[in-house]
Amino acid sequence: MADTLLDDVGGLLREAADQAVLPLFRKLDDDDVAEKAPGDLVTVADRAAEELISAGLCRLRPGSVVVGEEAVADDPGLLRHLRGSGDVWLVDPVDGTANFAAGRRPFALMVALLTDGEPAAAWVLDPLADTLAVARVGVGTYLDGRPVRTADVPSTPGDLRGAAMSRFLPSRARARVEAGGARLGELLPGQHCAGREYLDVLTGDQQFVLFWRTLPWDHAPGTLLVRAAGGVARRFDGTEYHPADEGHGLLVAANERVWSEVREALLGGA
Repeated sequence: MADTLLDDVGGLLREAADQAVLPLFRKLDDDDVAEKAPGDLVTVADRAAEELISAGLCRLRPGSVVVGEEAVADDPGLLRHLRGSGDVWLVDPVDGTANFAAGRRPFALMVALLTDGEPAAAWVLDPLADTLAVARVGVGTYLDGRPVRTADVPSTPGDLRGAAMSRFLPSRARARVEAGGARLGELLPGQHCAGREYLDVLTGDQQFVLFWRTLPWDHAPGTLLVRAAGGVARRFDGTEYHPADEGHGLLVAANERVWSEVREALLGGA
């Protein structure tokens, strides 16, 4: 993999993990954890990692704009940049904060680059597994330095394994998804870390993942990684996912056939 930007941002995420995140894993005090909203946690590690990553990204691309999860919590108006011109970085400093705060794995550090409003590159690091996935449009997806493709996976429904984040689904949709899981090989409850779900699609540990909430920092990196590897990331109605779009529902799959079969099984083709 010969791409300076992919290497530089990957190194920045490792630096943030080593300096701001891992030293606090299972060492947080009560005062180190707060609620931004009911059930939505933030820790001192989130804030420190976002500050470190944001500064590094601006050094790499002077004049670029950083839209970080914690910065948006303080200033939602930053989201306007997702449709803007130039280079815009989306940063999730600790994806899976609830896991991290509870001393559980997995959690991840994630970054996506938008250029003139379109996803251009992505990075997801699971620091405990020491797994880094990177992608750039026109270049492809790399997992720990090796090119990866998701297209050639089993597509018979009974062979498919994947996760559905049913907690936030409306009640009728939740019942449909849970019932439809019986038509697939295995329906997992999810790991409370979108970044790890996307990595597991790349590794082949699962062939699909279904989400209801689609915050841009949670999904811009992973959807680009999967697409650049030959996979599919679309809303339930079949429209392509874009991080600036509001709305709910996202189905990600290793290839077109898997996407169609899982959609039919879990959503009735809706």
